[in-house]
Amino acid sequence: MTSTTSNTSHITWDFGTAYEFFISLHVLHEPEYHGVRASWAAGVRSRIPAVERKLLEEIIPFLAAPLAWIHHLPEPKDSLGALHTMRQIPAPQRFSEIYLNKENQEDEYFNILSRVTQNQTWGQNDLQAIRKLAGKKEKTKYNDMAIGRFLDWCSHPSELGEGYLSAMQAYQQAFFEEEEKRVAPVLKTGLERAQELATRLNTPELLTELSQGVQFNENILEKELIIAPAYWTTPLVMYRALSPTRMLILFGARPANMSDIPGELVPDDLLRKLKALADPTRLKILRYLSLEELTPSELARRLQLRAPTVTHHLSELRLAGLVNLRLQGQEKRYTTRQEALKNTFGGLQTFLSAHTQEE
Repeated sequence: MTSTTSNTSHITWDFGTAYEFFISLHVLHEPEYHGVRASWAAGVRSRIPAVERKLLEEIIPFLAAPLAWIHHLPEPKDSLGALHTMRQIPAPQRFSEIYLNKENQEDEYFNILSRVTQNQTWGQNDLQAIRKLAGKKEKTKYNDMAIGRFLDWCSHPSELGEGYLSAMQAYQQAFFEEEEKRVAPVLKTGLERAQELATRLNTPELLTELSQGVQFNENILEKELIIAPAYWTTPLVMYRALSPTRMLILFGARPANMSDIPGELVPDDLLRKLKALADPTRLKILRYLSLEELTPSELARRLQLRAPTVTHHLSELRLAGLVNLRLQGQEKRYTTRQEALKNTFGGLQTFLSAHTQEE
């Protein structure tokens, strides 16, 4: 890792394809949320042997990528290094050390999982608590039966530890070993670009540029920031507290003219933007947000729509990189990213021209 001091806060740069090892697996289990073709994601998962695939499908939707654990891996922080470190952890402690670290002690969700893992049993109160905390997610996927299977795994830490290691090894061999070679150069280029931007921009401007429109609140800006490039989450940004004074931020480093699916001709960035624009409600939202900054509830009143409906449309626009997001306490405020709209039309023209030349 290298360090620089920007205008307002201390920044440390981090790098590792191990981040993508875990993040890509989560994207493949929630492809719709990340704008990835569901049929292709299912095809990649089908390469994993049946037993290991079943375990991953039963636990991954209930977990976030273990960014803090990955950050503390020894260099070079690649998939083989991550697997080696996993093997050194005794099976009964493996899941807890990777996912239930001390940074999450104030998190109710992780406290439930820690209790279930330690007691090696769970009850209806645990299931109901998990259901409540996951209530905003897709109800067909996060139903009582699915939650029960996940808690069953957590209540058998030795079996989970052994099965999880086997499943991650299978995933690395079935897909990520080759994928790692593809994304590593892109991540290095993204890191170099971010470091160059840091010489010209102050910290708030840098984070807004790297996150494609997120304006972080002062609580985050006051911390020591560890910034690393990611590929599969582009254009979204991921961040985790490593301590009360340190924050890890992963920014999307995939270029606009590159697809997340290997070998795909149409760039994902262009496709997502065009899909987002091909909806009358989202066009109305962009029109309102071009005039002023608004919250989801303010937009819902103007559009006379339910707040969850507006939130869904805003998520699609954010995934397409067409809106700015300002975090103000617990409130989210949006505006249109005018430059992104202009780039969309330019990107479409470039793609069509290149395609014509190839023909």
